[in-house]
Amino acid sequence: MEYGRRERRGYGPRRFPPKPVEIGKEYDVEIQESSRRGEGIARIKGLVCFVPNTKPGDKVKIRIARISRRFAEGEVVGKAEAKAEGEAEVAAEEEGEAEVAAEEEGEAEVAAEEEGEAE
Repeated sequence: MEYGRRERRGYGPRRFPPKPVEIGKEYDVEIQESSRRGEGIARIKGLVCFVPNTKPGDKVKIRIARISRRFAEGEVVGKAEAKAEGEAEVAAEEEGEAEVAAEEEGEAEVAAEEEGEAE
């Protein structure tokens, strides 16, 4: 029998991964649920954030006031910026690029057909 040091597994303090938020930073979030205390609950990259004076469905900008091991607490700074409009503009630009690419393909096909007829 060996009485040497053994590796301890499952004992000691738990290591929590680094937090995806920082104290003082602002984030645009959507409140998904309501806590037992009536605070709104949002998630930022999986980390639960409690936000007082909000209700499910609210889209707000919050500032992180406190970070705990398993959650963060934030305070409302204002309404979230309208990302839907920005996303619509990006989608329109992508459609425009797709149309240009389709036109170039069509021109290439026409040129190939003309070369085939010339031979």
